[in-house]
Amino acid sequence: MKAARLIAVLALAAPLGLAACSSEPPVQTSFPELQYTYLPQITLKVANVEVRDDYLPGPNAAQMIALAPEAPAAVLERMAHERLIGDGSPGSAVFTIKRASLDQVGDTLQGTMTVELSVDTSNGERVGYADATVSRSETAPSNESPDRMRAALYALTKRMMADMNVELQYQIQKSLPEWLAYGPGAGMAPAASTLPPAYNGNSGIVAQPLDGAPDAAAPMTGGSPMLTGPAAVPGQSLGTMPLPSPQVQ
Repeated sequence: MKAARLIAVLALAAPLGLAACSSEPPVQTSFPELQYTYLPQITLKVANVEVRDDYLPGPNAAQMIALAPEAPAAVLERMAHERLIGDGSPGSAVFTIKRASLDQVGDTLQGTMTVELSVDTSNGERVGYADATVSRSETAPSNESPDRMRAALYALTKRMMADMNVELQYQIQKSLPEWLAYGPGAGMAPAASTLPPAYNGNSGIVAQPLDGAPDAAAPMTGGSPMLTGPAAVPGQSLGTMPLPSPQVQ
């Protein structure tokens, strides 16, 4: 009789255990490429923008980066190519990735990104730079299966990039205002082709309006659409370009 009762109890407990397991949210296994073409481009008064990755991760960071669906340095490179453009004026700019780390310390996942945008005149003289750093930390998944860890690293990178898009634009507007230009686009007048004035901090920033709302498939999670502004006119100072909102939960 005792054996029969034990079997009956186990038979009742099994569905309950399965129900408890099924209540956990599904693990993300598909990771769309992080893109930022829906954000306004930052047009610089230079002929070209070079992108460099100078970050060399240590052994622990390299292991975590290899596990991540999107390596932070690769996403930073993509963002730079998508958002930073030159208007054809003499001079050059260099976007340098100084740090793009992912690491685990105890039960915490940590990430840090540091970048620098420097500007040189046509004769190679460095005239200014802007740098930006963002950091995030998240609790590591309690069930450290490869799938759960990959999903957590992807989410951490996505949140850091949302922060970086805001911070980098702010630092460029703050430190390199004379090298910002109004960029040409559909239905817009061409950008002025004149060289920036002497680096004296007296010039305003000419804003580039957003060409339209981001596509529905863009990586946005709630919140209102990106800010739009009035049409810019070459040579007209409009204050600062609206900063993108980090719409990542």
